[in-house]
Amino acid sequence: AQSVTQPDSHITVSEGAGLELRCNYSSSVSQFLFWYVQYPNQGPQLLLKYFSGPLLVKGIKGFEAELKKSETTFHLRKPSAHWSDSAEYFCALMTHSA
Repeated sequence: AQSVTQPDSHITVSEGAGLELRCNYSSSVSQFLFWYVQYPNQGPQLLLKYFSGPLLVKGIKGFEAELKKSETTFHLRKPSAHWSDSAEYFCALMTHSA
């Protein structure tokens, strides 16, 4: 079984403040993990993805996410956000055979 729990999806940011969106996943097999953003009147846009390798993933627009396998989390962060980062954010999981 697999699932993703995302406590927050839409976020309104304060200029210059840090941003964090949580993503908790549950999966019994290896996984690919993704973060998407959707701005008003636009389709979803891929921010970053984890397939393998370093657990700290750098994405576009200054976003990053760290995969913590022991905690099964993949939280999205941006140290200094902008008003334009106010949007809907989505965490997604795709499993694959190890």
